[in-house]
Amino acid sequence: MTDRAVARGAGLRTVVAIFLGVSVLVSGGVWLGDATDRASVVNKAPKTAAAQKSGAGQESQVVLEGSNARELPGVRDCGMGEPVREPTIITLDCNTSGRVASGIRWEAYTADGADGNGVVQVSSGVAGAAAGKSFPARLRLFQPREVDGAVAFTALEVRYVGATPAGESREVLPIA
Repeated sequence: MTDRAVARGAGLRTVVAIFLGVSVLVSGGVWLGDATDRASVVNKAPKTAAAQKSGAGQESQVVLEGSNARELPGVRDCGMGEPVREPTIITLDCNTSGRVASGIRWEAYTADGADGNGVVQVSSGVAGAAAGKSFPARLRLFQPREVDGAVAFTALEVRYVGATPAGESREVLPIA
């Protein structure tokens, strides 16, 4: 009878070992799958207009070219480079790059102005209570002017929806 009790105990241990092995393999697969998701999230992360121009295949970034494109002003990120029409990202604080409007979706984009929604992201390196946070905002581009031979918007109004990074619900920034 002793041999039989040992055999049953060994069978139970085998089942537990198999269960643990399968659990480790499954959780390892989930972890590796999440790693792939994390890598794709990094690739989709917001970038400044300068980074967007250097990246290939940015469909949402259109550099002004041709006579029809010249009718609509663009945005020069921190006053540099060719104007980009309907940018999805605009750097708000060019000295430190500490505040960036990203995920911008334009509802209207005309030769006189543009209106859209986005999120103002405050870098964790920026001093203040808002560091490392995001704030929904309405964005308005206006004052189109010729700058360095191209037409570009020269002012941006940011109206925060709800909480604000510095207590101001509205700010107007020069972006030429």
